[in-house]
Amino acid sequence: MDTQTPPGSPLSRREVRVVLGALLAGMLLSALDQTIVATAVPTIAGDIGGFDNLPWVYTAYLLTSTTTTPLYGKLSDVFGRKVIYQIAIVLFLAGSVLCGLAQDMTQLILFRGLQGVGAGGLTAMAFAILADIVSPRERGRYSGYFGGLLAFASVLGPLLGGFFVDHLSWRWIFLVNVPIGVAALFATTTALRLPFARRPQRLDLAGAALLMGGATTLLLVLEWGGNEYAWASATIVTLGAAALLLLVAFLLWERRAAEPILPLGMFRDSIFTLGVTLSFLAGCTMFGAILFLPLFQQTVTGASATNSGLLLLPLMAGLTGTSIVTGHVVTATGRYKVWPIVGTAVSATGMWLLSRMDPGTSQFETSVNMFVLGLGIGMTMGVLILAVQNSVGRRDLGVASSAINFFRSMGGAVGTAVFGVIFTTRLSHELSDVPASGDPSELAGSPERIQALPDPVEAAVVEGMSRSIGTVFLVLSVALLVGLVLACFLREIPLRDSAHIGRGDAVGVDPPGVVTAGEGQAPKRRGRRWGRREEEPG
Repeated sequence: MDTQTPPGSPLSRREVRVVLGALLAGMLLSALDQTIVATAVPTIAGDIGGFDNLPWVYTAYLLTSTTTTPLYGKLSDVFGRKVIYQIAIVLFLAGSVLCGLAQDMTQLILFRGLQGVGAGGLTAMAFAILADIVSPRERGRYSGYFGGLLAFASVLGPLLGGFFVDHLSWRWIFLVNVPIGVAALFATTTALRLPFARRPQRLDLAGAALLMGGATTLLLVLEWGGNEYAWASATIVTLGAAALLLLVAFLLWERRAAEPILPLGMFRDSIFTLGVTLSFLAGCTMFGAILFLPLFQQTVTGASATNSGLLLLPLMAGLTGTSIVTGHVVTATGRYKVWPIVGTAVSATGMWLLSRMDPGTSQFETSVNMFVLGLGIGMTMGVLILAVQNSVGRRDLGVASSAINFFRSMGGAVGTAVFGVIFTTRLSHELSDVPASGDPSELAGSPERIQALPDPVEAAVVEGMSRSIGTVFLVLSVALLVGLVLACFLREIPLRDSAHIGRGDAVGVDPPGVVTAGEGQAPKRRGRRWGRREEEPG
């Protein structure tokens, strides 16, 4: 850092670009490593053994990256975002190196968990740091880049994983993170200046433990239910009861905690509540599409696993394009409410179009339908983060940024589990009268088995698969219509033209007294925690 630059002054344009590049690199690593192992796990298991524990290579990362996200938000509000973000990078890099050196499946699973602990902070802190260094008015364009990158990386991951396995070694899936992560660490160290005033307070360790325990057991229920264990099995029932008890205990504890890990009073703000709800729904939509569209391509149209991933590019093109364009328009106009409304409406239309597909649908029509869906999702995700950050006070900015990412991730997990049940139930019904069709769950996981069936049976199974996947898309379109109604109630607060850095106050400290909710708006009091302090929105 330039020692001649006062620590509280605004970042220069060059510094902003360097920091944003580092944040984008960190987010890219976090999102890629969620899916990059998908095409590599058979090769990994063949090399180091441990076929029985293979799903944990993915699950360990999902559990730790999702459940630690809210904790990062609170830690950054207490200790400062720069140091917490850098700790997340170091943890992620350490996990990556250890994964690349793992000698057996147990080591790989443990190191994937460590990698996920770091990944949980990379995305959440990126959005929070962005809110510190860029004003809400300017933040729209960057939120568009961030949202588009997250979605694009989800599809790019399996393709890169397959490339490394075919041309190098599966270990490079993890080792390639090191130079990118080191560059991000160096960039934030030299260019990121976040003046911070430490607030004396106790960490809500009990609340963090209850939240992480409840979220972990819930995710295990969703991951294992209907796959490893039957939904009515003792294991799933016990885990479900434990998740319910832990989450209820968390809510009760947070009501009395002096400094809660997730202040429940934030849910009194309708913008925050609607923002996390719509983000949950966006997670359901995006991950539902990423799961069931390749399944349709492989089992109904006969595409290969690699091609089914490539065929998702229209979805990603629509999502990335409108995410960037929407961000620029929000920056130019200062208005954001219309985008979640239009976005959910377009998403619902895209899902409805997808629900009408059948074995005779052309690839061009399928691509158009996916593109429409991507347009809608792209209009929504980044704008919701901006709206929530713009509505909360600076002291809760880290918590709010983490919360919206946490709910989006949980939406993806809950959605894929629920829609998986809908799919298998409808498929069992469709195949009940088809002789020698086999186990529906095994058919869904093996396109080769479908193609090996006698022609009349194969045609019936393919039709059943098409109708079952169409049912999932139809249910999603109805859920999005509910989201459309909710989006209409999203309040709009004018976006500020100034960032936190350079205004003469340290990040994490709230100015006392009466403040404004936005530029050009009459001063008003915002009672928070809710009634004991007044804060300026973030």
